[in-house]
Amino acid sequence: MEFITYEQEGFVGIVTINRPKALNALNSQVLEELQETFQAIDLEATRAVILTGAGEKSFVAGADIGEMSTLTKKEGEAFGKKGNDVFRMIETFPIPVIAAINGFALGGGCEISMSCDIRICSENAVFGQPEVGLGITPGFGGTQRLARLVGPGMAKQMIYGARNIKADEAYRIGLVNAVYSQEELMMEAKKLAAGIAKNAPIAVRACKKAINDGLEAKMEDAIVIEEKLFGSCFETEDQKYGMAFFLDKNKDKVKEPFQNK
Repeated sequence: MEFITYEQEGFVGIVTINRPKALNALNSQVLEELQETFQAIDLEATRAVILTGAGEKSFVAGADIGEMSTLTKKEGEAFGKKGNDVFRMIETFPIPVIAAINGFALGGGCEISMSCDIRICSENAVFGQPEVGLGITPGFGGTQRLARLVGPGMAKQMIYGARNIKADEAYRIGLVNAVYSQEELMMEAKKLAAGIAKNAPIAVRACKKAINDGLEAKMEDAIVIEEKLFGSCFETEDQKYGMAFFLDKNKDKVKEPFQNK
């Protein structure tokens, strides 16, 4: 991999977009390497993933404008599909993905962060969808996910006006869950990931699927999705162990890690 690095720390995988000279901008190669990296993650050994960008200035400054500038209509649609396919893979990845946003998250950077389950950022983070200022629309899901996350009115204001917002406003409108100093960001991301990883992994995966699938369904259908996933947990050893430990009167025992079974 030229532009993506992957590290494994216990049950947590760390994916870093490593193109700092270009502020980690997304070109076709970066998208392809991202896809390959996520496809190679060992789901038995990994219970949460952190996605971040190299350096302190930028998470992802956007899609590569140099590459996009000469695209035809057909090529533009194909490039949009390539980005959307990768981001949808991240959004539907079986285990939780946390975006640790260190600096610029503009255009494709804002869009990839929104495909993650949870977003936390540093104080110097800047979010925006500046595409209309370049004569295009957001192409990697920005018009869809931003409206779902912060509401149509705020999304339209940001997108129509090509308006960037800072970390404090991103937190206020619910685009990010928390804001930390640059020094604290990765430590807090790892802490958050570790907190997820200590819980029953099959149950966590089922929760992600229930939330994601349910958001796209009517409530009557969504609760059936939940019922079935809830029921499926009772076939797991994790459920038997977790409830047995809870009911055990001997509280001096140390809880063993869940086995992902």
